[in-house]
Amino acid sequence: MDALDLARWQFGVTTVYHFLFVPLTIGLGVYVAGLQTAWLRTGKEHYLRLTKFFGKLFLINFAMGVVTGIVQEFQFGMNWSEYSTFVGDVFGAPLALEALLAFFLESTFLGLWIFGWDRLPKRVHLACLWAAVIGSNLSAYFILAANAWMKHPVGYEVVDGKARMTDLWAVLTNSTALAQVPHVVAASFVVAGGFVVAVAGYRILRERGLGVLPGRRSVQAVQDATVPARRLPDMWRTSLRAALVMTAIAGVVVAGSGDVSGQLLREQQPMKLAAAEGLRHDTAGAPFSIAPGVEVPGLLSLLAAHDPGATIEGVDDIQARYEKTFGPADYTPNLPVVFWSFRVMIGFGMAAVGLSVLGLWLTRRPRPRRRRGDTAPGTARPVPGWFARLCVLALPLPTMAIVAGWLLSEIGRQPWTVQGELMTAASVSPGVSLGEVAITLAVFTVLYGVLALAEGVLLVRHVKAGPELPPVERTPAGPAPARPDEARLTPTLMY
Repeated sequence: MDALDLARWQFGVTTVYHFLFVPLTIGLGVYVAGLQTAWLRTGKEHYLRLTKFFGKLFLINFAMGVVTGIVQEFQFGMNWSEYSTFVGDVFGAPLALEALLAFFLESTFLGLWIFGWDRLPKRVHLACLWAAVIGSNLSAYFILAANAWMKHPVGYEVVDGKARMTDLWAVLTNSTALAQVPHVVAASFVVAGGFVVAVAGYRILRERGLGVLPGRRSVQAVQDATVPARRLPDMWRTSLRAALVMTAIAGVVVAGSGDVSGQLLREQQPMKLAAAEGLRHDTAGAPFSIAPGVEVPGLLSLLAAHDPGATIEGVDDIQARYEKTFGPADYTPNLPVVFWSFRVMIGFGMAAVGLSVLGLWLTRRPRPRRRRGDTAPGTARPVPGWFARLCVLALPLPTMAIVAGWLLSEIGRQPWTVQGELMTAASVSPGVSLGEVAITLAVFTVLYGVLALAEGVLLVRHVKAGPELPPVERTPAGPAPARPDEARLTPTLMY
C-alpha cells in the first residue's frame, strides 16, 4: 500500500461520512419549511409543534454537515495538490458561487430563522427559512455542477498542463449536471422522507405502547388536562403522511432523472456502465443481471438506449480501445464494488419508495357510506402498528441507497479524476508520505467517530423526548387546581 491508496481511502471515508448529513439537510429543510407554511396558512397548533420538533433535528444535522464538510476543503490541498492545480481554474467559479452566494444565503437566513421566533413577523420569519432552504439547494447545484465536470469536462481548454475555463455557462449547464442535480436532490428528499417516516413511526409506537408522552407526562395526564389524547397520534399521522407523499413524489423524479443519467453514461462514461453490469464484451441486446446468474434479456440496452437491441460496450473491449487512445494502463474500476453498489442503490431505493406508496394506501381516507342527507367525510384510517414498526426498521434503506449511488458514481469513474484528462495516480500530492496520510486518516477516523456518537446521542435524545408540551397554566392566586380537569393548556410553544 502506498500514499495514493491511503489518500483515496481518506477522501472516500470522509466524503461518505459528510454525505450522510447533506441529503438529510436538503430534504428536511424543505419539509420543515412546508410544515411552517401549513401552520401560517391554517393556524393549527400541531403544525407549529411539528415545525419546532423537526426544526431541531434539522439544525443538529445542519451543524454536523458544516463541520464535516470543512475537511473536504483541506484534503484538496493536502493530499490532492496535483489535482487542485489542474482543475483549480475551472472549479474556482462554481465553488466560489457555492461559498459566497449559496452558503452565505443559507447560513445568514438560517440564523435569522433560529433567533427570529417571536421577534420577526410570521411571514418574514417563514421567508427566512425558505431563503435558507433555497440556499441549500443552490449550494448542492454548484457542487454537483463541479462534480459533473469531472465526469464530462466541457467549457475548457488545457494550457501548460492546466485546465482553463473558457465558458462558465457550459460548465453550469453541463448535460451531466442537468441530469445529476435533480437525481441527487430528489434522492435527498427520499432520505429525508424516510427519516421523518421512521421518527413518526417511533413516536406512534411509543405513545400507543408505553402510554408516555413528551415531558414525562402520560396520556392520562393529558386527558385530565382536557386535551383529547387522540390529537397527539393524529399529529404524528399528519407528519407521517406528509413524509410519505414527499418520498413517493421524489421517487418518481429519481427514477426519471436516473433514466436520463443512464443514457448519458452510455455516451460519456461507457466503462462505468459496463462495470455496473459486469459486461465484459460489446453486446447487442445486453441483459441486466438482477443477481449473478439471474438475467433479464435486453433490459440493460433498454435502460441505457431505450432500445432492447442496442449495443452496449463491454469492459474488456473498452479497455483495449482506451489503451490505444491514452496509452497502456488499467482503465477498469473495481468491478465488484461498482456492480453491487448499482444494485444496492436500485433495490434499497425502490424499497423505500414502495414503503411510501404502501403507507399512503394504508392511511388513506376511505369513502364514507353515503346516506341521504349525509355529507360527513370519511374517517381517517389509523396507522397500523406493524406498519409503524416497519417504518422504523426501514430507516437505513434510503441512506444506504444514496451512499451506494455515490460509490457507483465515484468509484465507477476510476482510474480518472477528470474523465479522459487526468488520472487519479497523477492527482495525488507528490510531497505527502505514506506515514503522513496514515496519521491524518487515523485522526479523522477517531474524530469522526466521536462526532458520529455525539450526533447519534443528540438525535435519539430529541426524538425520544418528542415535541414540548404546552405548560399547564396556573391561576395567579391560590393553589393549583384540586381536580385535573380544571387545568388547561396555554397555546404558548417555546423551544
